Amino acid sequence: MNIYVNQMGYLTNSSKFAILALPQEACADTPLSPAHVQICKEDGACLWEKDAVFFGPDASSGDFVWQLNFTELTAPGTYVIRYKDTVSYPFTVGDELYGNLNRLLSKMLYYQRCGMELTEEYAGNYARKACHTAPSVLWTEYERFLTGELSEADLQTFDIRGGWHDAGDYGRYTTAAACALGHILYAYRFFPEAFTTSLNIPESGNGIPDILNECRYELDWMLQMQTEDGSVYHKHTTQNHAAFVMPHEDTNQMLLLPPSSMAVADFVATMALASRIYRPFDEEFADRTLTAAKKSQAWLDQHPEFLFEHVKECRTGGYGDRSDIDERMWAAMELYRTTGEACYLEQAKHFFEQHPNPVQYGWADISGFAGWSLLEDELIQAPNTPSTESTDFSSAEAEFRTVYKEHLLKEADQLLEVIASCGYGVALEAKEYCWGSNLSVLNRGMLFATAYRLNPKPEYHTAVIRQMDYLLGVNATDYSYVTGVGAHAFCNPHNRITVADDIDETIPGYVSGGANGTRWVDPLAKELIPEGTPPMKSYVDRWECYSLNEITIYWNSPAIFCAAFLDSVK
Repeated sequence: MNIYVNQMGYLTNSSKFAILALPQEACADTPLSPAHVQICKEDGACLWEKDAVFFGPDASSGDFVWQLNFTELTAPGTYVIRYKDTVSYPFTVGDELYGNLNRLLSKMLYYQRCGMELTEEYAGNYARKACHTAPSVLWTEYERFLTGELSEADLQTFDIRGGWHDAGDYGRYTTAAACALGHILYAYRFFPEAFTTSLNIPESGNGIPDILNECRYELDWMLQMQTEDGSVYHKHTTQNHAAFVMPHEDTNQMLLLPPSSMAVADFVATMALASRIYRPFDEEFADRTLTAAKKSQAWLDQHPEFLFEHVKECRTGGYGDRSDIDERMWAAMELYRTTGEACYLEQAKHFFEQHPNPVQYGWADISGFAGWSLLEDELIQAPNTPSTESTDFSSAEAEFRTVYKEHLLKEADQLLEVIASCGYGVALEAKEYCWGSNLSVLNRGMLFATAYRLNPKPEYHTAVIRQMDYLLGVNATDYSYVTGVGAHAFCNPHNRITVADDIDETIPGYVSGGANGTRWVDPLAKELIPEGTPPMKSYVDRWECYSLNEITIYWNSPAIFCAAFLDSVK
Protein backbone atom coordinates (compact mmCIF):
# COMPACT_ATOMS: atom_id res chain seq x y z
CA MET A 1 0.00 0.00 0.00
CA ASN A 2 1.35 3.44 -0.95
CA ILE A 3 0.43 6.56 0.98
CA TYR A 4 0.49 9.87 -0.89
CA VAL A 5 0.43 13.19 0.97
CA ASN A 6 1.02 16.85 0.20
CA GLN A 7 4.69 16.79 1.12
CA MET A 8 4.74 20.52 1.84
CA GLY A 9 1.75 20.33 4.14
CA TYR A 10 -1.80 21.49 4.80
CA LEU A 11 -3.36 24.74 5.96
CA THR A 12 -4.61 24.68 9.54
CA ASN A 13 -8.31 25.26 8.89
CA SER A 14 -8.66 24.03 5.31
CA SER A 15 -9.36 20.69 3.65
CA LYS A 16 -6.83 17.89 4.08
CA PHE A 17 -6.72 14.78 1.92
CA ALA A 18 -4.29 11.91 1.50
CA ILE A 19 -4.50 8.87 -0.76
CA LEU A 20 -3.76 5.21 -0.10
CA ALA A 21 -3.37 3.17 -3.26
CA LEU A 22 -2.47 -0.21 -4.68
CA PRO A 23 -2.07 -1.20 -8.32
CA GLN A 24 -5.24 -2.98 -9.39
CA GLU A 25 -3.39 -6.22 -10.11
CA ALA A 26 -2.16 -6.26 -6.50
CA CYS A 27 -5.66 -6.11 -5.04
CA ALA A 28 -6.75 -9.71 -5.57
CA ASP A 29 -6.08 -10.65 -1.96
CA THR A 30 -6.80 -7.25 -0.42
CA PRO A 31 -10.15 -6.56 1.28
CA LEU A 32 -11.79 -3.65 -0.53
CA SER A 33 -13.00 -2.15 2.73
CA PRO A 34 -11.99 0.96 4.69
CA ALA A 35 -8.27 1.10 5.49
CA HIS A 36 -7.59 1.83 9.16
CA VAL A 37 -4.74 4.36 9.46
CA GLN A 38 -2.95 6.24 12.21
CA ILE A 39 -1.92 9.88 12.09
CA CYS A 40 1.20 10.35 14.16
CA LYS A 41 3.65 13.02 15.16
CA GLU A 42 6.86 12.75 13.16
CA ASP A 43 8.58 11.40 16.30
CA GLY A 44 6.19 8.44 16.30
CA ALA A 45 3.58 9.42 18.89
CA CYS A 46 0.16 8.36 17.54
CA LEU A 47 -2.49 11.08 17.88
CA TRP A 48 -5.58 9.35 16.56
CA GLU A 49 -6.90 6.72 14.21
CA LYS A 50 -9.20 7.06 11.23
CA ASP A 51 -10.56 5.05 8.32
CA ALA A 52 -9.57 5.82 4.75
CA VAL A 53 -12.68 5.28 2.62
CA PHE A 54 -12.46 2.93 -0.34
CA PHE A 55 -13.01 4.87 -3.59
CA GLY A 56 -12.46 2.10 -6.14
CA PRO A 57 -10.48 1.83 -9.35
CA ASP A 58 -8.96 5.03 -10.72
CA ALA A 59 -8.62 5.28 -14.49
CA SER A 60 -5.69 7.71 -14.62
CA SER A 61 -3.39 5.81 -12.24
CA GLY A 62 -4.49 2.23 -12.70
CA ASP A 63 -4.78 2.01 -8.90
CA PHE A 64 -7.37 0.94 -6.41
CA VAL A 65 -7.71 4.01 -4.24
CA TRP A 66 -8.65 4.77 -0.65
CA GLN A 67 -9.29 8.42 0.25
CA LEU A 68 -8.43 9.84 3.66
CA ASN A 69 -10.09 13.10 4.71
CA PHE A 70 -8.43 14.41 7.88
CA THR A 71 -9.59 18.03 7.76
CA GLU A 72 -10.25 17.99 11.50
CA LEU A 73 -6.49 17.83 12.19
CA THR A 74 -5.78 21.50 12.99
CA ALA A 75 -2.96 21.43 15.53
CA PRO A 76 0.20 22.91 13.99
CA GLY A 77 3.08 20.47 13.71
CA THR A 78 4.78 17.86 11.56
CA TYR A 79 3.07 14.52 11.01
CA VAL A 80 3.13 11.21 9.15
CA ILE A 81 0.35 8.77 8.23
CA ARG A 82 0.81 5.07 9.01
CA TYR A 83 -0.95 2.06 7.55
CA LYS A 84 0.41 -1.22 8.91
CA ASP A 85 4.13 -1.11 8.02
CA THR A 86 3.82 1.76 5.53
CA VAL A 87 4.63 5.32 6.56
CA SER A 88 3.99 8.44 4.48
CA TYR A 89 6.47 11.21 3.87
CA PRO A 90 6.28 13.85 6.61
CA PHE A 91 4.04 16.87 6.18
CA THR A 92 3.34 20.05 8.12
CA VAL A 93 0.11 21.62 9.31
CA GLY A 94 0.35 25.42 9.55
CA ASP A 95 -0.74 28.78 8.17
CA GLU A 96 2.39 30.10 6.42
CA LEU A 97 2.91 27.24 4.00
CA TYR A 98 1.55 28.79 0.82
CA GLY A 99 3.16 32.15 1.56
CA ASN A 100 6.53 30.44 1.77
CA LEU A 101 5.80 28.43 -1.37
CA ASN A 102 4.74 31.55 -3.24
CA ARG A 103 8.06 33.25 -2.48
CA LEU A 104 9.99 30.18 -3.64
CA LEU A 105 8.02 29.94 -6.90
CA SER A 106 8.45 33.68 -7.50
CA LYS A 107 12.20 33.68 -6.84
CA MET A 108 12.53 31.15 -9.67
CA LEU A 109 11.89 34.04 -12.06
CA TYR A 110 15.02 35.81 -10.83
CA TYR A 111 17.07 32.70 -11.56
CA GLN A 112 15.66 32.80 -15.12
CA ARG A 113 16.89 36.35 -15.75
CA CYS A 114 18.81 36.86 -18.97
CA GLY A 115 21.25 39.63 -19.80
CA MET A 116 22.56 40.40 -16.31
CA GLU A 117 24.95 38.95 -13.77
CA LEU A 118 23.34 37.11 -10.88
CA THR A 119 25.50 37.98 -7.90
CA GLU A 120 26.07 35.91 -4.78
CA GLU A 121 24.20 38.50 -2.70
CA TYR A 122 20.94 37.54 -4.39
CA ALA A 123 21.65 34.16 -6.00
CA GLY A 124 23.83 32.51 -3.37
CA ASN A 125 25.55 29.41 -4.74
CA TYR A 126 23.70 29.89 -8.03
CA ALA A 127 25.50 33.12 -8.93
CA ARG A 128 26.51 33.34 -12.59
CA LYS A 129 27.82 35.69 -15.24
CA ALA A 130 25.78 37.93 -17.52
CA CYS A 131 24.60 36.28 -20.73
CA HIS A 132 23.22 37.08 -24.19
CA THR A 133 24.32 40.72 -24.24
CA ALA A 134 25.59 40.79 -27.84
CA PRO A 135 23.53 42.54 -30.55
CA SER A 136 20.65 40.71 -32.22
CA VAL A 137 19.78 40.58 -35.91
CA LEU A 138 16.61 40.03 -37.90
CA TRP A 139 15.94 36.47 -39.01
CA THR A 140 14.94 37.72 -42.47
CA GLU A 141 18.38 39.27 -42.92
CA TYR A 142 20.25 36.46 -41.20
CA GLU A 143 18.73 33.99 -43.68
CA ARG A 144 20.21 36.04 -46.53
CA PHE A 145 23.53 36.19 -44.70
CA LEU A 146 23.60 32.37 -44.48
CA THR A 147 23.07 32.10 -48.26
CA GLY A 148 25.72 34.76 -48.98
CA GLU A 149 23.28 37.42 -50.20
CA LEU A 150 24.29 39.77 -47.36
CA SER A 151 27.64 40.29 -45.72
CA GLU A 152 27.98 40.40 -41.95
CA ALA A 153 28.66 44.13 -42.20
CA ASP A 154 25.31 44.65 -43.94
CA LEU A 155 23.27 43.14 -41.10
CA GLN A 156 21.19 45.54 -39.00
CA THR A 157 21.83 45.06 -35.32
CA PHE A 158 19.52 45.60 -32.35
CA ASP A 159 20.56 45.94 -28.72
CA ILE A 160 17.79 43.88 -27.14
CA ARG A 161 18.54 42.21 -23.83
CA GLY A 162 16.96 41.21 -20.56
CA GLY A 163 13.80 39.28 -19.81
CA TRP A 164 13.48 35.75 -18.49
CA HIS A 165 14.77 32.61 -20.16
CA ASP A 166 11.51 30.98 -21.16
CA ALA A 167 12.15 27.40 -20.12
CA GLY A 168 14.99 24.90 -20.03
CA ASP A 169 16.39 26.69 -23.07
CA TYR A 170 17.68 30.26 -23.38
CA GLY A 171 15.04 31.59 -25.77
CA ARG A 172 12.58 34.35 -25.01
CA TYR A 173 9.13 34.27 -26.56
CA THR A 174 6.55 37.06 -26.56
CA THR A 175 3.43 34.91 -26.24
CA ALA A 176 4.91 32.80 -23.45
CA ALA A 177 6.07 35.92 -21.62
CA ALA A 178 2.61 37.47 -21.85
CA CYS A 179 1.01 34.31 -20.47
CA ALA A 180 3.32 34.21 -17.44
CA LEU A 181 2.94 37.92 -16.81
CA GLY A 182 -0.84 37.66 -17.07
CA HIS A 183 -0.96 34.96 -14.40
CA ILE A 184 1.35 36.85 -12.06
CA LEU A 185 0.05 40.39 -12.53
CA TYR A 186 -3.52 39.21 -11.97
CA ALA A 187 -2.42 37.21 -8.93
CA TYR A 188 -1.05 40.48 -7.55
CA ARG A 189 -4.19 42.34 -8.61
CA PHE A 190 -6.52 39.92 -6.82
CA PHE A 191 -4.35 38.92 -3.84
CA PRO A 192 -1.91 41.79 -3.12
CA GLU A 193 -1.61 40.75 0.52
CA ALA A 194 0.21 37.61 -0.66
CA PHE A 195 3.08 39.66 -2.13
CA THR A 196 4.27 41.84 0.72
CA THR A 197 7.59 40.20 1.62
CA SER A 198 11.01 40.55 0.03
CA LEU A 199 12.27 38.19 -2.66
CA ASN A 200 15.87 39.33 -2.08
CA ILE A 201 16.42 40.63 -5.61
CA PRO A 202 18.48 43.68 -6.65
CA GLU A 203 15.42 45.96 -6.67
CA SER A 204 14.23 44.97 -3.17
CA GLY A 205 13.47 47.92 -0.92
CA ASN A 206 12.65 50.43 -3.67
CA GLY A 207 9.06 50.92 -2.46
CA ILE A 208 7.53 48.64 -5.10
CA PRO A 209 6.39 45.08 -4.29
CA ASP A 210 9.12 42.69 -5.34
CA ILE A 211 6.82 40.62 -7.54
CA LEU A 212 6.21 43.80 -9.58
CA ASN A 213 9.94 44.52 -9.62
CA GLU A 214 10.52 41.05 -11.04
CA CYS A 215 7.75 41.40 -13.63
CA ARG A 216 9.15 44.78 -14.64
CA TYR A 217 12.34 43.02 -15.75
CA GLU A 218 10.28 40.98 -18.23
CA LEU A 219 8.11 43.91 -19.28
CA ASP A 220 11.18 45.99 -20.12
CA TRP A 221 12.35 43.23 -22.46
CA MET A 222 8.90 43.01 -24.07
CA LEU A 223 8.91 46.74 -24.77
CA GLN A 224 12.10 46.25 -26.76
CA MET A 225 10.32 43.67 -28.92
CA GLN A 226 7.93 46.29 -30.34
CA THR A 227 8.85 47.61 -33.79
CA GLU A 228 8.45 51.11 -35.20
CA ASP A 229 5.14 50.26 -36.89
CA GLY A 230 3.65 48.73 -33.73
CA SER A 231 4.11 45.07 -34.63
CA VAL A 232 5.94 42.85 -32.15
CA TYR A 233 8.58 40.22 -32.82
CA HIS A 234 7.34 36.71 -32.10
CA LYS A 235 10.51 35.45 -30.44
CA HIS A 236 14.13 36.23 -29.59
CA THR A 237 16.34 33.15 -29.78
CA THR A 238 19.30 31.57 -31.50
CA GLN A 239 18.73 29.43 -34.59
CA ASN A 240 19.06 26.22 -32.57
CA HIS A 241 18.80 25.42 -28.89
CA ALA A 242 22.11 25.83 -27.09
CA ALA A 243 24.09 22.86 -25.88
CA PHE A 244 23.86 22.11 -22.16
CA VAL A 245 26.21 24.92 -21.21
CA MET A 246 25.86 27.86 -18.85
CA PRO A 247 24.00 30.78 -20.45
CA HIS A 248 27.07 33.02 -20.75
CA GLU A 249 28.74 30.23 -22.74
CA ASP A 250 25.99 30.35 -25.36
CA THR A 251 27.51 32.83 -27.81
CA ASN A 252 25.47 31.93 -30.89
CA GLN A 253 23.85 34.75 -32.83
CA MET A 254 20.63 36.03 -31.25
CA LEU A 255 17.79 36.44 -33.75
CA LEU A 256 14.50 38.34 -33.92
CA LEU A 257 11.78 36.27 -35.58
CA PRO A 258 9.02 37.95 -37.63
CA PRO A 259 6.02 39.46 -35.84
CA SER A 260 2.82 37.46 -35.38
CA SER A 261 -0.69 38.71 -34.70
CA MET A 262 -0.74 36.64 -31.48
CA ALA A 263 2.42 38.31 -30.23
CA VAL A 264 1.05 41.78 -31.03
CA ALA A 265 -2.29 41.15 -29.30
CA ASP A 266 -0.59 39.60 -26.26
CA PHE A 267 1.68 42.62 -26.10
CA VAL A 268 -1.28 45.00 -26.22
CA ALA A 269 -3.06 43.19 -23.41
CA THR A 270 0.01 42.88 -21.19
CA MET A 271 0.99 46.51 -21.56
CA ALA A 272 -2.56 47.79 -20.92
CA LEU A 273 -2.77 45.61 -17.81
CA ALA A 274 0.66 46.77 -16.66
CA SER A 275 -0.44 50.39 -17.05
CA ARG A 276 -3.18 49.90 -14.45
CA ILE A 277 -1.07 47.93 -12.04
CA TYR A 278 2.07 50.08 -12.09
CA ARG A 279 0.37 53.49 -12.10
CA PRO A 280 0.30 53.85 -8.29
CA PHE A 281 4.07 53.24 -8.24
CA ASP A 282 5.43 54.76 -11.46
CA GLU A 283 3.16 56.99 -13.57
CA GLU A 284 5.80 57.49 -16.24
CA PHE A 285 6.13 53.74 -16.79
CA ALA A 286 2.34 53.35 -16.75
CA ASP A 287 2.01 56.02 -19.45
CA ARG A 288 4.75 54.37 -21.48
CA THR A 289 3.10 50.95 -21.43
CA LEU A 290 -0.32 52.36 -22.32
CA THR A 291 1.14 54.33 -25.23
CA ALA A 292 2.87 51.15 -26.44
CA ALA A 293 -0.38 49.19 -26.12
CA LYS A 294 -2.33 51.71 -28.19
CA LYS A 295 0.36 51.78 -30.87
CA SER A 296 0.24 48.01 -31.27
CA GLN A 297 -3.56 47.98 -31.18
CA ALA A 298 -3.51 50.35 -34.13
CA TRP A 299 -1.39 47.77 -35.97
CA LEU A 300 -3.88 45.05 -35.04
CA ASP A 301 -6.78 47.12 -36.35
CA GLN A 302 -4.95 47.51 -39.65
CA HIS A 303 -4.21 43.75 -39.81
CA PRO A 304 -7.42 41.86 -38.96
CA GLU A 305 -6.06 38.65 -40.48
CA PHE A 306 -4.36 35.86 -38.51
CA LEU A 307 -0.62 36.25 -39.01
CA PHE A 308 2.02 33.70 -38.04
CA GLU A 309 5.02 32.55 -40.04
CA HIS A 310 6.46 29.19 -39.03
CA VAL A 311 10.20 29.41 -39.70
CA LYS A 312 11.18 25.76 -39.78
CA GLU A 313 14.88 26.58 -40.17
CA CYS A 314 14.80 28.19 -36.71
CA ARG A 315 14.47 25.14 -34.46
CA THR A 316 13.77 26.76 -31.12
CA GLY A 317 10.27 26.84 -29.62
CA GLY A 318 7.70 27.64 -32.29
CA TYR A 319 4.80 28.82 -30.11
CA GLY A 320 2.57 28.61 -33.14
CA ASP A 321 -1.20 28.82 -33.01
CA ARG A 322 -4.22 28.25 -35.21
CA SER A 323 -6.23 31.27 -34.13
CA ASP A 324 -5.67 34.68 -32.56
CA ILE A 325 -9.29 35.20 -31.46
CA ASP A 326 -8.42 34.70 -27.80
CA GLU A 327 -5.43 37.05 -27.91
CA ARG A 328 -7.43 39.78 -29.67
CA MET A 329 -10.27 39.37 -27.15
CA TRP A 330 -7.82 39.80 -24.26
CA ALA A 331 -6.19 42.84 -25.90
CA ALA A 332 -9.52 44.58 -26.49
CA MET A 333 -10.77 43.82 -22.99
CA GLU A 334 -7.63 45.17 -21.31
CA LEU A 335 -7.76 48.36 -23.35
CA TYR A 336 -11.41 48.81 -22.43
CA ARG A 337 -10.68 48.27 -18.76
CA THR A 338 -7.74 50.69 -18.85
CA THR A 339 -9.19 53.46 -21.04
CA GLY A 340 -12.96 53.03 -20.66
CA GLU A 341 -13.42 53.43 -24.42
CA ALA A 342 -16.56 51.52 -25.44
CA CYS A 343 -15.22 50.53 -28.86
CA TYR A 344 -12.84 48.08 -27.19
CA LEU A 345 -15.68 46.43 -25.27
CA GLU A 346 -17.52 45.87 -28.54
CA GLN A 347 -14.39 44.26 -30.00
CA ALA A 348 -14.02 41.98 -26.99
CA LYS A 349 -17.69 40.89 -27.23
CA HIS A 350 -17.24 40.22 -30.95
CA PHE A 351 -14.35 37.84 -30.29
CA PHE A 352 -16.10 36.27 -27.29
CA GLU A 353 -19.02 35.27 -29.50
CA GLN A 354 -16.60 33.40 -31.77
CA HIS A 355 -14.90 31.44 -28.97
CA PRO A 356 -16.32 28.03 -27.96
CA ASN A 357 -14.98 27.94 -24.38
CA PRO A 358 -13.40 31.26 -23.29
CA VAL A 359 -12.14 30.22 -19.85
CA GLN A 360 -8.64 29.00 -20.78
CA TYR A 361 -5.41 30.21 -19.16
CA GLY A 362 -2.53 28.73 -21.19
CA TRP A 363 -0.31 30.44 -23.75
CA ALA A 364 -2.11 28.81 -26.69
CA ASP A 365 -5.52 29.97 -25.45
CA ILE A 366 -5.54 32.89 -23.04
CA SER A 367 -9.23 33.72 -23.37
CA GLY A 368 -9.76 33.42 -19.62
CA PHE A 369 -7.51 36.44 -19.10
CA ALA A 370 -10.15 38.55 -20.82
CA GLY A 371 -12.61 37.24 -18.25
CA TRP A 372 -10.33 38.33 -15.42
CA SER A 373 -10.30 41.80 -16.94
CA LEU A 374 -14.05 41.88 -17.53
CA LEU A 375 -14.84 40.86 -13.93
CA GLU A 376 -11.85 42.54 -12.33
CA ASP A 377 -13.76 44.58 -9.75
CA GLU A 378 -15.60 41.51 -8.42
CA LEU A 379 -12.47 39.38 -8.39
CA ILE A 380 -10.51 41.98 -6.43
CA GLN A 381 -13.05 41.86 -3.61
CA ALA A 382 -12.97 39.17 -0.94
CA PRO A 383 -16.02 36.86 -1.14
CA ASN A 384 -19.15 38.14 0.62
CA THR A 385 -17.65 41.65 0.83
CA PRO A 386 -19.51 44.61 -0.70
CA SER A 387 -17.69 46.00 -3.73
CA THR A 388 -15.90 49.32 -3.36
CA GLU A 389 -15.53 49.66 -7.13
CA SER A 390 -18.01 51.49 -9.33
CA THR A 391 -20.86 49.23 -10.48
CA ASP A 392 -22.34 51.78 -12.88
CA PHE A 393 -21.82 49.55 -15.90
CA SER A 394 -23.19 50.21 -19.35
CA SER A 395 -25.95 47.83 -20.35
CA ALA A 396 -23.55 46.25 -22.85
CA GLU A 397 -20.96 45.53 -20.18
CA ALA A 398 -23.53 44.31 -17.65
CA GLU A 399 -24.93 41.81 -20.15
CA PHE A 400 -21.43 40.65 -21.13
CA ARG A 401 -20.48 40.17 -17.47
CA THR A 402 -23.59 38.09 -16.75
CA VAL A 403 -23.11 35.80 -19.75
CA TYR A 404 -19.41 35.30 -19.09
CA LYS A 405 -19.88 34.64 -15.38
CA GLU A 406 -22.54 32.01 -16.08
CA HIS A 407 -20.22 30.30 -18.55
CA LEU A 408 -17.30 30.28 -16.12
CA LEU A 409 -19.29 28.90 -13.19
CA LYS A 410 -20.80 26.22 -15.42
CA GLU A 411 -17.30 25.15 -16.48
CA ALA A 412 -16.13 25.08 -12.87
CA ASP A 413 -19.09 22.88 -11.88
CA GLN A 414 -18.35 20.47 -14.72
CA LEU A 415 -14.75 20.20 -13.54
CA LEU A 416 -15.94 19.47 -10.00
CA GLU A 417 -17.51 16.37 -11.52
CA VAL A 418 -14.15 15.41 -13.01
CA ILE A 419 -12.58 15.71 -9.55
CA ALA A 420 -15.31 13.52 -8.08
CA SER A 421 -14.62 10.85 -10.70
CA CYS A 422 -10.86 10.79 -10.01
CA GLY A 423 -9.55 8.83 -7.06
CA TYR A 424 -6.74 11.36 -6.56
CA GLY A 425 -9.04 14.38 -6.70
CA VAL A 426 -7.36 15.98 -9.71
CA ALA A 427 -9.36 17.80 -12.38
CA LEU A 428 -7.87 15.86 -15.31
CA GLU A 429 -9.34 12.97 -17.23
CA ALA A 430 -7.02 10.10 -18.15
CA LYS A 431 -6.69 11.32 -21.75
CA GLU A 432 -5.49 14.77 -20.61
CA TYR A 433 -2.08 13.75 -19.23
CA CYS A 434 -0.04 15.31 -22.01
CA TRP A 435 3.15 17.34 -22.35
CA GLY A 436 2.95 19.92 -19.55
CA SER A 437 0.05 18.21 -17.78
CA ASN A 438 0.84 20.13 -14.61
CA LEU A 439 -0.04 23.32 -16.47
CA SER A 440 -3.51 21.90 -17.09
CA VAL A 441 -3.85 20.98 -13.41
CA LEU A 442 -2.79 24.47 -12.32
CA ASN A 443 -4.91 26.24 -14.92
CA ARG A 444 -7.93 24.46 -13.50
CA GLY A 445 -6.80 25.48 -10.05
CA MET A 446 -6.91 29.10 -11.25
CA LEU A 447 -10.37 28.54 -12.71
CA PHE A 448 -11.63 27.23 -9.36
CA ALA A 449 -10.04 30.16 -7.54
CA THR A 450 -11.78 32.55 -9.95
CA ALA A 451 -15.10 30.76 -9.46
CA TYR A 452 -14.69 30.99 -5.68
CA ARG A 453 -14.21 34.76 -5.91
CA LEU A 454 -17.45 35.01 -7.87
CA ASN A 455 -19.46 32.48 -5.84
CA PRO A 456 -17.74 31.34 -2.60
CA LYS A 457 -18.83 27.71 -2.64
CA PRO A 458 -16.54 25.71 -0.32
CA GLU A 459 -16.22 23.09 -3.07
CA TYR A 460 -14.35 25.56 -5.28
CA HIS A 461 -11.86 26.39 -2.52
CA THR A 462 -11.32 22.70 -1.81
CA ALA A 463 -10.80 22.10 -5.53
CA VAL A 464 -7.90 24.58 -5.60
CA ILE A 465 -6.36 22.75 -2.64
CA ARG A 466 -6.77 19.37 -4.36
CA GLN A 467 -4.91 20.61 -7.46
CA MET A 468 -2.04 21.91 -5.34
CA ASP A 469 -2.07 18.66 -3.33
CA TYR A 470 -1.58 16.81 -6.61
CA LEU A 471 1.34 19.05 -7.57
CA LEU A 472 3.00 18.59 -4.19
CA GLY A 473 2.80 14.83 -3.83
CA VAL A 474 -0.78 13.50 -3.86
CA ASN A 475 -0.23 11.75 -7.17
CA ALA A 476 0.64 8.25 -8.32
CA THR A 477 4.32 9.05 -8.97
CA ASP A 478 4.89 9.94 -5.28
CA TYR A 479 6.86 13.03 -6.38
CA SER A 480 6.45 16.61 -5.35
CA TYR A 481 6.65 18.39 -8.68
CA VAL A 482 8.37 21.47 -7.18
CA THR A 483 12.12 21.35 -6.66
CA GLY A 484 13.15 21.76 -3.04
CA VAL A 485 9.62 21.25 -1.66
CA GLY A 486 8.94 17.96 0.08
CA ALA A 487 10.91 14.91 1.13
CA HIS A 488 10.63 13.38 -2.34
CA ALA A 489 10.74 16.36 -4.69
CA PHE A 490 11.86 15.97 -8.28
CA CYS A 491 15.41 17.23 -8.64
CA ASN A 492 16.49 16.73 -12.26
CA PRO A 493 14.71 19.37 -14.33
CA HIS A 494 15.32 19.64 -18.04
CA ASN A 495 17.07 22.98 -17.65
CA ARG A 496 20.43 23.88 -19.11
CA ILE A 497 21.50 25.94 -16.10
CA THR A 498 20.86 23.26 -13.49
CA VAL A 499 22.51 20.59 -15.64
CA ALA A 500 25.59 22.69 -16.42
CA ASP A 501 26.24 24.49 -13.11
CA ASP A 502 28.02 21.54 -11.41
CA ILE A 503 26.01 22.12 -8.22
CA ASP A 504 24.47 18.99 -6.74
CA GLU A 505 21.53 20.74 -5.11
CA THR A 506 18.95 21.90 -7.65
CA ILE A 507 17.73 25.50 -7.62
CA PRO A 508 14.49 25.39 -5.59
CA GLY A 509 11.09 26.51 -6.82
CA TYR A 510 10.94 25.02 -10.32
CA VAL A 511 7.69 23.33 -11.42
CA SER A 512 8.01 20.21 -13.57
CA GLY A 513 5.93 19.60 -16.68
CA GLY A 514 4.77 16.33 -15.13
CA ALA A 515 3.29 13.06 -16.31
CA ASN A 516 2.79 12.57 -20.04
CA GLY A 517 0.77 9.58 -21.17
CA THR A 518 0.66 10.50 -24.87
CA ARG A 519 2.85 9.24 -27.69
CA TRP A 520 4.41 12.70 -27.95
CA VAL A 521 7.34 11.94 -25.68
CA ASP A 522 11.10 12.13 -26.03
CA PRO A 523 13.22 9.06 -26.90
CA LEU A 524 14.44 8.39 -23.34
CA ALA A 525 10.93 8.65 -21.93
CA LYS A 526 9.80 6.08 -24.50
CA GLU A 527 12.62 3.80 -23.44
CA LEU A 528 12.10 4.15 -19.69
CA ILE A 529 8.29 4.12 -19.47
CA PRO A 530 6.85 0.70 -20.36
CA GLU A 531 4.05 0.64 -22.91
CA GLY A 532 0.70 0.52 -21.17
CA THR A 533 1.81 2.53 -18.15
CA PRO A 534 -1.19 4.47 -16.77
CA PRO A 535 -1.01 8.14 -17.74
CA MET A 536 -0.61 9.55 -14.21
CA LYS A 537 2.38 7.24 -13.70
CA SER A 538 4.02 8.11 -17.03
CA TYR A 539 6.87 10.08 -15.52
CA VAL A 540 10.55 9.71 -14.63
CA ASP A 541 12.79 12.25 -12.92
CA ARG A 542 15.48 12.54 -15.60
CA TRP A 543 16.80 15.81 -17.00
CA GLU A 544 17.05 14.31 -20.48
CA CYS A 545 13.26 13.81 -20.59
CA TYR A 546 12.15 17.16 -21.91
CA SER A 547 8.61 15.90 -22.54
CA LEU A 548 8.24 15.17 -18.82
CA ASN A 549 10.61 17.32 -16.84
CA GLU A 550 11.17 20.63 -18.58
CA ILE A 551 10.51 23.78 -16.61
CA THR A 552 9.12 27.08 -17.86
CA ILE A 553 8.01 30.45 -16.58
CA TYR A 554 4.36 29.77 -17.45
CA TRP A 555 4.31 26.56 -15.40
CA ASN A 556 5.56 28.46 -12.38
CA SER A 557 3.21 31.40 -12.90
CA PRO A 558 -0.11 29.53 -12.42
CA ALA A 559 1.39 27.89 -9.33
CA ILE A 560 2.15 31.41 -8.06
CA PHE A 561 -1.48 32.37 -8.67
CA CYS A 562 -2.86 29.33 -6.84
CA ALA A 563 -0.40 29.70 -3.94
CA ALA A 564 -1.29 33.38 -3.60
CA PHE A 565 -5.00 32.52 -3.53
CA LEU A 566 -4.54 29.90 -0.82
CA ASP A 567 -2.26 32.18 1.19
CA SER A 568 -4.95 34.89 1.07
CA VAL A 569 -8.13 32.83 1.32
CA LYS A 570 -7.40 30.28 4.06
